[in-house]
Amino acid sequence: MVFDTLKQRMGGGDQLNPMQIARHTLFTAREKLDLLQQLKAEATGAQIEGAAVAFEPAEIDAAIAHVREGVARGVGAETVFKGDF
Repeated sequence: MVFDTLKQRMGGGDQLNPMQIARHTLFTAREKLDLLQQLKAEATGAQIEGAAVAFEPAEIDAAIAHVREGVARGVGAETVFKGDF
């Protein structure tokens, strides 16, 4: 029997970074952009306040650019549903 730990319940090592959000198959491109823009706003605000940030705004910008490039190629308009892959 496998017992989970509090760390695993809180996300453990599976927390998403900006590029993982940009490449996630269960989000539409719009959802990805919304999440990344919210993350960027929080990171930028934290930097202005002098607080530590988990992700640099440049890293988030790269993920946003990745999503936009995919949209330009027609990728990411729909989510992946069970049986689609």
